[in-house]
Amino acid sequence: MYRSHSCGELRASNINETVRLSGWVHKSRNLGGMTFIDLRDRYGKTQLVFNEEVDKNLSEKAAKLGREFVIQIEGKVAERSSKNAEMLTGDVEIIVSKLIILNASLTPPFTMEDESDGGEELRMKYRYLDIRRTPVRENLIFRHKVSMEVRKYLSDQGFIDVETPYLIKSTPEGARDFVVPSRMNEGQFYALPQSPQTFKQLLMVGGMDKYFQIVKCFRDEDLRADRQPEFTQIDCEMAFVEQEDILNVFEGLTRHLLKEVKGVEFGDFPRMTFDDAMKFYGNDKPDIRFDMKFGELNDLAKNKGFNVFDQQELIVGIAVPGCAGYSRKDTDKLIDWVKRPQVGASGLVWAKVNEDGTYKSSVDKFYNQEDLAAWAERTNAKKGDLILVMSGDTNKVRAQLSALRMEMAERLGLRKADEFAPLWVIDFPLLEWDEDTNAYHAMHHPFTAPKPADVHLLDTDPGKVKANAYDLVMNGNEIGGGSIRIHDKTMQATMLRHLGFSETEAKAQFGFLMDAFEYGAPPHGGLAFGLDRLVSILGGQETIRDFIAFPKNNSGRDVMIDAPAPLDNAQLDELGLKMK
Repeated sequence: MYRSHSCGELRASNINETVRLSGWVHKSRNLGGMTFIDLRDRYGKTQLVFNEEVDKNLSEKAAKLGREFVIQIEGKVAERSSKNAEMLTGDVEIIVSKLIILNASLTPPFTMEDESDGGEELRMKYRYLDIRRTPVRENLIFRHKVSMEVRKYLSDQGFIDVETPYLIKSTPEGARDFVVPSRMNEGQFYALPQSPQTFKQLLMVGGMDKYFQIVKCFRDEDLRADRQPEFTQIDCEMAFVEQEDILNVFEGLTRHLLKEVKGVEFGDFPRMTFDDAMKFYGNDKPDIRFDMKFGELNDLAKNKGFNVFDQQELIVGIAVPGCAGYSRKDTDKLIDWVKRPQVGASGLVWAKVNEDGTYKSSVDKFYNQEDLAAWAERTNAKKGDLILVMSGDTNKVRAQLSALRMEMAERLGLRKADEFAPLWVIDFPLLEWDEDTNAYHAMHHPFTAPKPADVHLLDTDPGKVKANAYDLVMNGNEIGGGSIRIHDKTMQATMLRHLGFSETEAKAQFGFLMDAFEYGAPPHGGLAFGLDRLVSILGGQETIRDFIAFPKNNSGRDVMIDAPAPLDNAQLDELGLKMK
């Protein structure tokens, strides 16, 4: 038996017991005739004591132990004379009588402390060591807890966990596919799924009624802090449902997670249309933990002699709380910030609401006190607030002001990791026009149903059709999204036609699904949560890599195993592939 207890288990009630522990040497302190070692495992740390006067050989052996050596000890639990309140086992120590070295260790390239001295790339190269650090270990345990609560909730709601294939057919929608050559069918390729979308719809045709799966998905796309080439979805589908049914079930799941994992209780989640999200926040995943709603100023700011505003499509501003004291140097820095390529604005106008009720702006030459008072009312600015105004093409300026809004919230400490603000965004456009391809694209995916009231517009004004789709947003991040699906072959064919598929192309790509619709497909819909993102937000962070055991870096590489990697010529020949 390697251990009778874990390294985080012993308490004062165990004093005088003889115990056996196993773990890693976390820290060693040699104080003359006494050697103290902190022994660590997943559960915590325990202090070991080796006394030269009691057993000189054992003490000398202990003094030679290096960091991260794997050892087994036996000894008696004793009360610590100098207790450590920061350790769960801080009231006790082990007077060691037996020591076995189970495995020696090289000196690790970074420390196993909470705040390590290793950079991110180094820690990813030695990820198996990084996992030994408490923050990483706790993140993975937290992810496990969230996953188990998801399974519990959905199982209790009657959902059935069904596995779907990983080797599927490539489709032209969405991001780029990862492709897998078939050795037995030379010149042909599988694709790894971007989602199990069509399979879960087929499960509804098959009568499964309620399906879920915590499933790996793959997208060959540019990476950011919240993106990975392989990621995990909580994928769900239900039959005989309308939008309201789905929102109720998955709002319930989110409330369950917030209560069980974070101890936070919520009532009904607010709902916001896509159009309102864009108008008041500049994006379709607004962070509503703080205010700073957009105020559109066209009717108040145009035709006052300020040509910059007169020539623009949209003039819009926000009120930043408590920042009227910003100096000219501070506002100049904000102007420089919005002019960065990442934001791309041409400039910024500011107006201060002074404590005495007067106004001061960077455009006082063109706007009087009455004008600025109207700006303040439109943006809901109070005394002591700073109004920031941008102008330009509607879509661009909304995105630019949205970026500035988030930046100001970050600077003011309004984006608090321990606060949660869930929100449903509904009534998305079904289609969006792409200027580059001069064609419509599905805003969600080609299987999303239009709102029943808008079906008649599909052939006459497709850009005005609203989708029967919804996103669940939390703290400025989309954590889940879904839709009611098309379940009628004729409607699906119409949708594909609007997306530019010929009848032949539609049959080649999606014929299996459209054929299935002719065998009694029920009305159905669903939703998928991004598990990595959901867990990171619940964990108070926004970088999903911290909650993935073996993540890829920003270039999509696994620097630990050095992947992707070239294949040798024999493998390429076997697959019928030739390198250029």
